Amino acid sequence: MTARLVFDLPPALEAAEPPEGRGLTRDGVRMMVAYRSGPVIRHSTFALLPHYVEPGDLVVINTSGTMAAALVGVDPGTGRLVAVHLSTDLGGGEWVVEPRRAGGSLDGPSERWPVDEPLPPAELRLGEDGARLELLGPYMGSRRLWRARLTVPGNVVSWLAVHGRPIRYGYVQRMWPLTTYQNVYVTEPGSAEMPSAGRPFTPEVITRLVAKGVGVTPVLLHTGVASLEAGETPYPERVRVPSSTARQVNATRSAGGRVIAVGTTVVRALESAYEERSRSIRPVDGWTDLVVTPERGVRVVDGMLTGWHEPEASHLLMLEAVAGRPLLEVSYRASLAEGYLWHEFGDVHLILP
Repeated sequence: MTARLVFDLPPALEAAEPPEGRGLTRDGVRMMVAYRSGPVIRHSTFALLPHYVEPGDLVVINTSGTMAAALVGVDPGTGRLVAVHLSTDLGGGEWVVEPRRAGGSLDGPSERWPVDEPLPPAELRLGEDGARLELLGPYMGSRRLWRARLTVPGNVVSWLAVHGRPIRYGYVQRMWPLTTYQNVYVTEPGSAEMPSAGRPFTPEVITRLVAKGVGVTPVLLHTGVASLEAGETPYPERVRVPSSTARQVNATRSAGGRVIAVGTTVVRALESAYEERSRSIRPVDGWTDLVVTPERGVRVVDGMLTGWHEPEASHLLMLEAVAGRPLLEVSYRASLAEGYLWHEFGDVHLILP
């Protein structure tokens, strides 16, 4: 396996609020454009994305919406507050969840469950309407994630909209409404955290792409919690690649256009749909456990738009598969030197051939 990039992320570069809180529009964030053929980089803004793509290219977006997946429950035995991040809906009332140590308030960010503390309580009471969470056991050998049974009155997503909060981490200084964590083109809730590479899109940017002759087409991948431990690879996620998207991707590739994925979720979805025998992608509706690495490479994606990822993030292996190691090293050095902002409210990185 390829060695990970080694760098330090200064706290000053962690985006503590959305661009709107910094006096910018969604599409006003900075965008580094990196060309694999160089390696060459350019500094721009996301609003100029249509300038960097060509007629006949295809931009693929993830239309999964963000749930209010952060909860605070009560251990009925001790009265202690315990935070929970819902990650993945397994069906039948079962979920993958991440128990966490609750912060100082119901709306405050939580912390990872300390390894030196006793295991989380087996059951949590979630409010006063009979909702509860029962931990069933560790998920796929993880020390951090658990299988759990969630019982709530009525529809889960509707209940979460009232009782849950968007997942946020300590670098985001205050709570923002759920709409702040939604991309403009979402169609179906299901992601624990925002597929954030698409956050800078606005209707105006999409209109200019289409007017230029660039295709825009959807996939759906419900992403789980992003707080992976060092060395922890992504877990299975729900994915849907519609037949119309499969046809557009195959037609674009046949015509010599470029397929540009918006985010690591889209890369995972498209690469999961690739069929080696036909050298094309097929419709998919199910689960994917594919992990894209430099050794595996990419078969479908020519370029991608992504955020900036911490050194222990497994996403960097995917970025290396798309960009190549030399360009990735140049880009990350430049992002630190030029003060690009990181995380879900930060700046973006466009990787092109």
